[in-house]
Amino acid sequence: MNETIPLGREYMERYPEWREALPGNDLPWLAQRRADAFRRFAERGFPTRKVEAWKYTNLNPLTKKLFAPGAGLAATPGALPADALDEKSVHRLLFINGRAAPGLINGRAAPEATHALPDGVRLMPLSEALETVPDLLAPLLAADAEPEEAGLLEMNTALMTEGAVLLLEPGVRLEKPVHFFFLTTEDAGEAAMHLRNLLVAGKGSEATVFEHYLGTGQTGHWTNVVTEIVLADDAHLHHYKLQNESKAAYHIAATTAKIGERAVYDNFAMSLGATLARNDIQARLDGRGIDCRLNGLHLARGHQHMDTTTVLDHQKPECRSSETYKSVVDDRAETVFQGKVLVRPDSQKTSAHQLNRNLLLSDEASANAKPELRIYADDVQCSHGATISELDEQALFYFRSRGIAEDVARRLLTEAFLAEMVEEVKDPAVHAVLHQAMTDWLGQAWPKGGRP
Repeated sequence: MNETIPLGREYMERYPEWREALPGNDLPWLAQRRADAFRRFAERGFPTRKVEAWKYTNLNPLTKKLFAPGAGLAATPGALPADALDEKSVHRLLFINGRAAPGLINGRAAPEATHALPDGVRLMPLSEALETVPDLLAPLLAADAEPEEAGLLEMNTALMTEGAVLLLEPGVRLEKPVHFFFLTTEDAGEAAMHLRNLLVAGKGSEATVFEHYLGTGQTGHWTNVVTEIVLADDAHLHHYKLQNESKAAYHIAATTAKIGERAVYDNFAMSLGATLARNDIQARLDGRGIDCRLNGLHLARGHQHMDTTTVLDHQKPECRSSETYKSVVDDRAETVFQGKVLVRPDSQKTSAHQLNRNLLLSDEASANAKPELRIYADDVQCSHGATISELDEQALFYFRSRGIAEDVARRLLTEAFLAEMVEEVKDPAVHAVLHQAMTDWLGQAWPKGGRP
């Protein structure tokens, strides 16, 4: 039986006050969805480790204090951090401390920062979309995102304040990636940012989206983000994510993808930041001939806890899915991979493959792996595997025998373990940011262990 931590009285008392300040508060359909979601969350509360999907991740720290919705934008920085993509190479939406940054929206006020969009593309913050195109959002927002098990999506629905909205009409192909950049500064304090992103790709459309979370301070804020994706038939979406929040922050994310016939969904997520981070990805393959790829990296150290939990639901025949997740775990950090592949009775000729590999750099580091296949069709090709290991002693000996210092050898082997994943990211601008993030992490582990 699923058990949850009851919702604190403080949330119940404060919700009416917070609700009045939420965007779209005057839309009856949204007000009803918010109220229903909050009621369900109040009944369920935070999931505990007795909930099967949360057995390896303890959310008790989130229940110890009240995380009020963020006060909003502190100030627009004169220059973005070096981690940001080159503004000339992307269409960017910038959010600071949970609010859209003025002057950097849709290219209207700052064309030098965000390139003009082609016809058939709508890119705007959620708050603006609820004002300008609410009728388009009503059948989409939260329609396919109701959880089967207790989680935090319902709290997000009740309190969502901002997010990025990308709507592509049929046949549109964006040449430049779209950069959803969520920057959190010291001014955020210990606020909660309930972000809701919505990506809808029409028939035959194609885009690359980079979902980017960066913390520049040391605040213990909470990012609770839900990204809803709807891909029509023959659409292609390359969806990349970098989570590099403050080491004291909490980052809980849910991604739901509904994928149409012959569509391609390519997801890659790298996690480096936050004291507790979770990516929950659910993909519904709702047509024939779909190609769905989920891949990702955890780079954890100190006392960080990182969790990736996926569900791939094959509902129709002749679809392919693959997922590969790797973790490098140092110090006393802990990582989790839970991957469920469901092949329904009508999903004949399914190809589904899953792999999880974990590299431990410390005797006190730990990794948890729980691959799972549920197959109800007989004409399928499915596999899964998981490994947890240390650096290869024979390979280290090989390097040392050729005069390479041990620290250099350890870094080179770890980099090789990670790099093959990053190399799968095809967009050059996004690849450069992810590769630099990986290099910086390795440099912190071996500051004197550079290349020979």
